[in-house]
Amino acid sequence: MSNKYVRVLADVGAVPWLIPLLPDDLETLRSIYERIDGLFLTGGVDVDPSSYGEDRHPKCGRTDRDRDAVETQFIKWAIDDKKPILAVCRGCQMLNVAVGGTLFQDVASQLPKAMKHDFFPQPDGKPPRDYLSHQVQISQGSRLAQFFDNEKTPVNSMHHQGIKQLAQGLAASAWAPDGLIEGIEGTNGQFLIAVQWHPEELAGSDAGMRRLFAAFIEASSQFAMVST
Repeated sequence: MSNKYVRVLADVGAVPWLIPLLPDDLETLRSIYERIDGLFLTGGVDVDPSSYGEDRHPKCGRTDRDRDAVETQFIKWAIDDKKPILAVCRGCQMLNVAVGGTLFQDVASQLPKAMKHDFFPQPDGKPPRDYLSHQVQISQGSRLAQFFDNEKTPVNSMHHQGIKQLAQGLAASAWAPDGLIEGIEGTNGQFLIAVQWHPEELAGSDAGMRRLFAAFIEASSQFAMVST
């Protein structure tokens, strides 16, 4: 896991707590869950297609079922409690799956007319993780739109899976030029935002990305005050 997630969260006032993968120890997981004020879901390996009832596609990559199980449990607890959630890349996909949605296991081969989304850094470091590969269209009136000055904003892109069927209870709030959903959020007033790009790599140069993290920490702080 990139240390950048931890540093960006700490920079905006969080005390990051990395959650261990203990899918068979709900007592420990619940004890950890009750001590956190917000849930941040990072990027990482592919979500296993068994999580949404599909057979594995030939281009589905490495998965981690223990991670899927633990993150699903935390997501369900946080949604039940309306605890703030912010998710990026794989986290966006996992959030959708945890509440009943499905994924393209490989966007390039499963989405007609898909643009290139998998700008993964190579051994020489190029393209860099902050490479702005395309713009996203942000829905007016969405919670996500509050953090950005324009309806379109450039983003980085390091994924080959993406949202296919959006789960009930979620709303799309941003799209890539090819129509792929790039942002989702809750519809019941909970601070629940997920984006397909990596804002942690852009927070140092893009005020909107930094505002997104700051708003998550503020919502988590408010949750903590109300729940104590």
